[in-house]
Amino acid sequence: MTFDDILKSSFLEKVTAISPLDAVIAMAVAFALGLFIFFVYKKTFSGVMYSQSFGISLIAMSLVTTLIITAVTSNVILSLGMVGALSIVRFRTAVKDPLDTAYMFWSLTMGILLGAELYTIALVVVAGISIAMLALAFFRLRTPNTFLLVTHYDQAAEAEVMDFIRRIKVQRLRSKTVTPGGVELTVEVQLRERFDIVNKLMDTEGVHNLSLIHISEPTRHAQIS
Repeated sequence: MTFDDILKSSFLEKVTAISPLDAVIAMAVAFALGLFIFFVYKKTFSGVMYSQSFGISLIAMSLVTTLIITAVTSNVILSLGMVGALSIVRFRTAVKDPLDTAYMFWSLTMGILLGAELYTIALVVVAGISIAMLALAFFRLRTPNTFLLVTHYDQAAEAEVMDFIRRIKVQRLRSKTVTPGGVELTVEVQLRERFDIVNKLMDTEGVHNLSLIHISEPTRHAQIS
């Protein structure tokens, strides 16, 4: 059979009927899975500013993609036209966290599977990815965080300040500036959620102020003065 024979046949004109009940079931499942993805995103979020609108958009993407795939699977000509129409769509919104992109593709994947009525595969995929994301978030919280410790102190207090810094297991000197008014010391350190050493360092006589900056997320910082 040649390509011309395929065009002349009724294959391209074949339309698969979609009942309203099937569409409602697909939309209901898409909403439920989208809501679950939103829950996982909220639990594993570790960025600077949490955006609830992005979480809601994950649910909307699951619903919209489900409708598109449901329509595409009903007719071959419609699917070709849909591919051409969607190829000109460009998204201009910048994604602040690269991990947000993974959640977007996760929602789109759920919509594709549900639109194709692959409900069992969709449930297996959403369960597997959610377990993986929660596990990665758990281990990420258990690992030490890297900070820049910036301290301003008098030269007379240098011995005591350095003694405190040496108590931190992982630390690296970044810069040291000495002026007539005092010393500015910048050290890269790794700390967990407890900052007891940093708080005690602030109580040292001769220490004027202290800043602790999360260098893996530069806009998030905590300052003790």
